This record gives sequence, C-alpha cells and structure tokens, in this order.
Amino acid sequence: MLEQIIHISVPNIAHILEIAGVFIILYSAVRAFFKYALKGFNFGDEIIKIEFSQSLAMALEFKLGAEILKTLIIRTIDELIILASIVVLRAALTLIIHWEIASDSKRCNNLSEIKETENRE
Repeated sequence: MLEQIIHISVPNIAHILEIAGVFIILYSAVRAFFKYALKGFNFGDEIIKIEFSQSLAMALEFKLGAEILKTLIIRTIDELIILASIVVLRAALTLIIHWEIASDSKRCNNLSEIKETENRE
C-alpha cells in the first residue's frame, strides 16, 4: 500500500519541482534581459549578473530536489547510474554558480569601495 502511494506520488512531486525550476529560470532570464535592455545592454553591470546567477542556483536546487526524490522509485542499477550522473552534474553546476556568485559579489564590492574612495577625494 505505502509502496504504491510512493510510486504514484513521487513522480508527480518530482515533476512539480522540475516545473518550478523551469519557471524560475524563465522568469529570471526575462527579468535579467529587461534590466539589461533598460540599461542599454551595459553588460558591465554586475548586480544583474549576480541576481541572475542566484536565480539559476535556486532553479538548480529545485531540480536537484526532484532528482533526489526520484531515488525513491528507482528499480535497476542502470536507472541508479543515470540518476547519480544527473545529480553529480547538477550539484557541480550549483557549486560553480555559487563560486561565480561569490567572486562577482567580491568584485562588485571592491568596485563600490573604489568608487566611494574616489568620491571622497
């Protein structure tokens, strides 16, 4: 009985999480595009890039959650290998995006400090 409930509900929940990740990506991409368009496509604006990267990281977290749920319903070793590969790739992407956010935030803070110093002089 419980096994049937898991096999019915887990794929549906995983699909909902996947869809949520897709909507986050779509919304943040459109938002970032319009922000860049309003600024005349000034790609030097680190704030927009950081916000977009944070949105991508959040979307990947939703998608990773869906993959973790799918581990409850795997039946063969082949499914496990495929699922593990997907989890590793998504986790690596998430780590890379978090690293990029940290480095961009640091660079953005350094630029702000330089501008403040120039304004004081």
